[in-house]
Amino acid sequence: MEFYQFNKDKGKKISKFNSDFIMSRIIQTEKETHIGCMHLGKNGIIGYHQAVVPQLFLIMSGEGYVRSEKEEYLKVQTGDAVFWDKDEWHETKTNDGLTAIVIEGEKLSPSSYMPLKE
Repeated sequence: MEFYQFNKDKGKKISKFNSDFIMSRIIQTEKETHIGCMHLGKNGIIGYHQAVVPQLFLIMSGEGYVRSEKEEYLKVQTGDAVFWDKDEWHETKTNDGLTAIVIEGEKLSPSSYMPLKE
């Protein structure tokens, strides 16, 4: 399990085409990729399971806890990204709710675009 950040202060100012915004790059894919949005309510859980393919889990709002094979839960919050490799066991839970974008695909390399969380 690896932790990355995609919050605003990790992004780059874009001014091309008379634009004015911050872009936090996340990932580029070469193979078929599935992207979804997960909404966990109060006391929500994504049960303990193995990743079928590499997965990148981007916390858009809220906070919760994740774990891998170890039973230790680590806190995640808005702006955090968690990466699980293929076959890695993992679980996500939240007390108050969270919304996350999940990107799943055979060839994902988040380290090419996002800094590791310090």
